[in-house]
Amino acid sequence: MSTEPVNVDEFEELARQALPRMYYDYIAGGAEDQHTLRQNIQAFCRITIQPRILVDVSKIDMSTTILGYRISAPIMVAPTGSHKLAYHEGELATARAAAAAKTIMVLSLASSYSMEEVASSCNAIRFFQLYVFKRRDVSTLLVQRAERFGYKAIVLTADTPRLGRREADIKNKMIAPPQKNLEGLLSVKVEVESDQGSLLESFVNEAFDPSLCWKDVAWLKSITSLPILIKGILTHEDAIKAVEVGVDGIIVSNHGARQLDFSPATVSALEEIVHAVKGKVPVLLDGGVRRGTDIFKALALGAQAVLVGRPIIYGLAAKGERGVRTVLEMLKNELEISMTLSGCPCIKDITRSHVRTNTHYDKLHSML
Repeated sequence: MSTEPVNVDEFEELARQALPRMYYDYIAGGAEDQHTLRQNIQAFCRITIQPRILVDVSKIDMSTTILGYRISAPIMVAPTGSHKLAYHEGELATARAAAAAKTIMVLSLASSYSMEEVASSCNAIRFFQLYVFKRRDVSTLLVQRAERFGYKAIVLTADTPRLGRREADIKNKMIAPPQKNLEGLLSVKVEVESDQGSLLESFVNEAFDPSLCWKDVAWLKSITSLPILIKGILTHEDAIKAVEVGVDGIIVSNHGARQLDFSPATVSALEEIVHAVKGKVPVLLDGGVRRGTDIFKALALGAQAVLVGRPIIYGLAAKGERGVRTVLEMLKNELEISMTLSGCPCIKDITRSHVRTNTHYDKLHSML
């Protein structure tokens, strides 16, 4: 059998073979029974594409803009931590691959390399993911550093007042990898009894601020001029609140199913959130994207782009920077084929009528 993967799922198997068990479990795992982890992927399978024929598809344009920044396709790199667990060059290699693909990388606060090191690795548009700490001065300093080193937006991750229960990490006694962005700002060593869960969980529960609430968005806006996207929204109520407090974008996300098990699959929650924001801010989707058809479906349901997390790290673990480039290229190629075969020459041609879900709305629509 050839070792050259032909799809993203095959990269996962290569990563599993390449990584120590603890690291693979940490990257691949979800919360508790991993129901939402499975549903993130399976929910896409319940959506069918309704192609149009006899459309001129001799030229396909996948490019789009996010917050005014042009990208080659609506596929961004999601914020995921500790890329050095997968490959020695970690986020530096990921950043170069994202730049080569002409897309936006959201750098995780939990990056193995500092935001300054990543910023100097190559020239590209990058966003910075922020968690809010009990010590607000630490979060303020991180935002100021991100601004100074050319990051173009802040992605506030709002679904982690404490860490979800990741049982593989508890069994493996997963240790929090070094937090380069926090060096000199916050002690990352937490002394805990061994039966209290993973050491990573202990660090998060010690450092993150569980009192973070909607009014704190005003605080964040007061310390930065950068646009703020809020990540972790899964309901129309929270989407409406996000618009009311003045965020610049929404990322529909369940944290890769790593926080609350039995929260909805992200693509299942997408459309109600798109309807709630009424076009006032861009809506992006994170979670479960493994195929170009998944991206097509998300766009048809109203997302402006998707963010890809685990597949990026699988590519990195299997083949370093080249692996990340290949994963992004595969997804772009598959999206191009999906658009061609569905009669959509450019992104704006992909509409709600190009997909059918199992909702009551669709049943009514099909009867008309």
